Amino acid sequence: MPTVAAARVVIADDSALMRSVLSAALRDAGIEVVGQAADGDEALALCERLAPDVLSLDLAMPGRDGVGVLRELRSRRLQIPVVVVSAFSAAAGARAVDALAEGAFDLVAKPTSSGELDAFTRELVDRVQLARATRRRNAPSRGAGARRAASPAALRRRRPVAPPAGDGTAKAGHRVVVITCSTGGPRALAELLPRLPSPLGDGTLIVQHMPEGFTASLADRLDRASSLKVGEAHDRERLDAAHALLAPGGQHMRVSAGGVVRLTDEPPVGGLRPRADLTIRDVVKVWGARTLLVVLTGMGSDGLDGAVEVHNAGGRVIVEAASSCVVHGMPRAVLDAGLADGEYDLSALPEVIVAEVGR
Repeated sequence: MPTVAAARVVIADDSALMRSVLSAALRDAGIEVVGQAADGDEALALCERLAPDVLSLDLAMPGRDGVGVLRELRSRRLQIPVVVVSAFSAAAGARAVDALAEGAFDLVAKPTSSGELDAFTRELVDRVQLARATRRRNAPSRGAGARRAASPAALRRRRPVAPPAGDGTAKAGHRVVVITCSTGGPRALAELLPRLPSPLGDGTLIVQHMPEGFTASLADRLDRASSLKVGEAHDRERLDAAHALLAPGGQHMRVSAGGVVRLTDEPPVGGLRPRADLTIRDVVKVWGARTLLVVLTGMGSDGLDGAVEVHNAGGRVIVEAASSCVVHGMPRAVLDAGLADGEYDLSALPEVIVAEVGR
């Protein structure tokens, strides 16, 4: 069996200490650090010369910042996956969301204490390896899935909706939409949310895996572009048709009777907090068959247990197709379990969601 070459990474960070920490973490994991840059222009020069598999990119650097690097990579047609490694602040949160919108593969938050270093290292290595693997994959065309959503017959052919199985507090005939995503999710949400109408069903809940502190900036960006009022969820907030509530990073988003949101500090589930499966399970208890689950791009299988609950209650489950996913892991887990009522390219999903919900 041929040996797979180690991933080749360029590190860009204006802190010599952070470059040393990142380099040591990656090399200990068998990843080759082929270059280090202290600013954006140096990072671009190294990417042009060395053609790395992945760029680890800080956002706040002298001269050309991280977002500027991403734009220039695209301008030069350098298709190098970028893992943003950023400290959190209000300004950094907004820049990180901008970076994801500009095409960054994923975001890893810098550790704030030595006690967080091991978890940071594991996450960094995971993201770099996944980014490298995704670059090596030949993505199919994004166009094929759009035609599938346009056919009403395709909607009718899928599994019929069973009688409602919720607790009766949700309004008859209205669905609630639950959207879950991880890697690639901010970009997918930026394409999906602005194309959804307001009001929409009984409301929309979004669980995006993201470090604590960054989700408020994501919600603000989505809100500016959308008809729906998009906001980071608050404890005891009530879901309604005009709102899309985003689970805050670092907290689970639970839902009780009447659509009241509760934010909890329960332990992470499978290393995740928020965990979409918990939100989905709660929604099914209230809305039953009037639950519409939308599983977008992301690694892992969060949403799979929730999809089982939705399926058993007679609700609907649709997933993003591999044709548009950055990472197809979460949708594929649902597909492989036979739980998806439809699979669609991201460009087709707004039309499908509206058809399913009936507004």
